[in-house]
Amino acid sequence: MRMPFKRLLASAIALGAVSVQAMDLMEAWQATRQHDPQSAVSQAARQAGETRRTQAASLWRPAVMLSASAGRMTGETEMTGAHFSAPGLGQSDGVGFATSVDNGNSTRWSLSARQPLFNLERRAQSRQLEIAADVAELEWQSAQQDLMLQTAQRYFDVLLVGNKLTLLREQQKAVELALTEAKDRFALGDKPVTDTHEASARAHALRAQVLATQDELALVQSALTDATGVTDPALQSLAGNAEVLPTSLQPLTHWLAEASEKNPLLRMQMAGIQAAKQEVAKYSKAAATTLDLVAQAGRDQLSGGGNFGAASNTASQQMIGLQLNLPLYTGGYRNAKQEEALRLQDKAAAELERARQQISQQTRAAWLGLQTGSARLLALTESRKASAARLDATRIGRQVGDRTTLDLLQAETDASSATLALLQARVELLLNQLRLHALAGQLNEPALQAVNALLQR
Repeated sequence: MRMPFKRLLASAIALGAVSVQAMDLMEAWQATRQHDPQSAVSQAARQAGETRRTQAASLWRPAVMLSASAGRMTGETEMTGAHFSAPGLGQSDGVGFATSVDNGNSTRWSLSARQPLFNLERRAQSRQLEIAADVAELEWQSAQQDLMLQTAQRYFDVLLVGNKLTLLREQQKAVELALTEAKDRFALGDKPVTDTHEASARAHALRAQVLATQDELALVQSALTDATGVTDPALQSLAGNAEVLPTSLQPLTHWLAEASEKNPLLRMQMAGIQAAKQEVAKYSKAAATTLDLVAQAGRDQLSGGGNFGAASNTASQQMIGLQLNLPLYTGGYRNAKQEEALRLQDKAAAELERARQQISQQTRAAWLGLQTGSARLLALTESRKASAARLDATRIGRQVGDRTTLDLLQAETDASSATLALLQARVELLLNQLRLHALAGQLNEPALQAVNALLQR
């Protein structure tokens, strides 16, 4: 009638459907990396961010532009009051020149090149693009850690709810047996009708809990299936004798320092401050001045017939030199943009401080959860043993008439709750280990493998 509690604590989950494959935590993670859309999103964002390094370098390379056009064109030119001189023809003043082309052939081409030499605004833009590439890499690292944590959470959610359902079903069997016994003994006049009512009430309550837990299990299984793409996998449960506490826990100051230096979210916030500083530099007075090396070559030609007969106009030009740009007045636009950038820099600094406090609090919570974990596990282990002993004693006491059916039912409930609480505490300790590593920017596959090694095969 009663499954031993060690079997309950270490049992695998009955998932209800034929499993495709047995899956441990590392296999769940590998499947999630391949299947979960969030993994594809973060990878694409990472690759897009990497292109910004090329964009940053391109800002300091020469820009070459070729332009060409051809078409039909009408053009007239007229010049009066010109001075004319030519060998053998003498000199004349007040000379006029005129050309005319009606619907003639027009061709035009130009080639220009520009090499930035001094441009503080472009330098700031280049640095912002490099920072954006760094942020994309940090976002990918953070997304990988989050996805790893989510995978572990989903995996253990299925384990916990499955074990809860197993315990409830075992408890339901015991209560239904007690109900049958109570009815028989009432019929014989050996027990009062209250025993029957108590057992019946508890049986109906347990039936409702089993149905609710079945729905809960279906939901957490669906979340794991959506992430991994594996339908109804058989999961490996936490070994009953697995030591879930780390063999050595570094001091809190160590983890706070690691989180402050390596946490991806904090590093992204710090990168945001650097980008804000570059935005301020873009609108400084010195950044308004630019100096470029420029080279240009071009040719325009129009030919055809006009008012004076056949005509052709051709103009060619070539130039190489330096171009200086110095805006003298912009209506206050640059000053306003710089003021805005300064305020946004203050905002980024405040957000960094807020994020630092949040990460510090989360690191303390995860560390304290591990620090007190040994004592908590010991207390819950003793509670489970005491609950099991109480259940045995209550069962015997009921047989000899010293305990009521209600006492037995309550002892069954307490024993199941103590078993589940112990398993939940062990899982929470494992998740706290992973959270602490993630907060310190150190959650990786070896850290996940250390947790996976505690699963029984």
